[in-house]
Amino acid sequence: MKHSRFMATLVLLLLLGTGARGQDTPDTLGVTKWAKSLDVDLTVTQASYSDSWTGGEAGTFNWVSNANGVFSRFLAPWFRLKNTSKLSFGQTSTQDEETKSWSKPKKSSDKIDIEFLGLFMTKTFVQPFASFRFESQFLDASDEAHKENIDPILLTFSAGIARQLMKTDDDEIMTRLGFAYKHYRNRYYDVGLSADETATTNDGGIESNTDIKLALKANMGYLAKLTVYKALIISDEDKQPNDYWKAVDVNFEHGITINVSKYIKVAFYNQWLYDKQVSKKGRLKEVLALGLTYKLM
Repeated sequence: MKHSRFMATLVLLLLLGTGARGQDTPDTLGVTKWAKSLDVDLTVTQASYSDSWTGGEAGTFNWVSNANGVFSRFLAPWFRLKNTSKLSFGQTSTQDEETKSWSKPKKSSDKIDIEFLGLFMTKTFVQPFASFRFESQFLDASDEAHKENIDPILLTFSAGIARQLMKTDDDEIMTRLGFAYKHYRNRYYDVGLSADETATTNDGGIESNTDIKLALKANMGYLAKLTVYKALIISDEDKQPNDYWKAVDVNFEHGITINVSKYIKVAFYNQWLYDKQVSKKGRLKEVLALGLTYKLM
């Protein structure tokens, strides 16, 4: 199982990388080269104790790997295509305080977030856009007895207007507002039927996205993404136990990375989620990591 997840990650990385290289040639129609950026990092922490150790300490082993890629190109003088990909997976094992035996690895980080954005470059104050976003995770371990790969899946199709607030070689700020259609699919095991089942939900509404990329210093970068979504319609409204689906959903991610050296990076990541259908309270995730990094492009 672990090997299959690793291979899935590797294949996705290779597809992203080779896809950009294969078309990295300008032509006579004003089409530019691919602007490519792909960073991969690995963070590992480990502590263990022998069975003769006293004091109640318990060892831990944790690893997390991240891959972040941005590929953009003008396919025509009036059309720009941008792909943003974020992949992450990590596991944690803990050591029993008394027996000093190790537990099975449990997932500590898991993300697949791939978005394709098409911008129609007009000379007006705003530009029309269309986008497709795929969000999932490599492993759904919510049911230990019936784990699923690449589940659940959220597909988002959106279109509207965008405004480039800033664009330089190192910095970029863009905000978008439009209509979005979301398709959610979740596979689960039905104990009563003793079979795998699939639940799907479709909804539509208004969505706002703001993406920020800043070079704070030569070795320090800041990335942020704010997504706000208000659902107006839902496919199974009669099955909803309440009106929580009408509440505004918020997803705010931001992080700072510091390149201590060519291959060593310090990263701080923070995510705040609010989805009333999942929890009435906001959900917070914080990660502080020191690990190895390598810039493929």
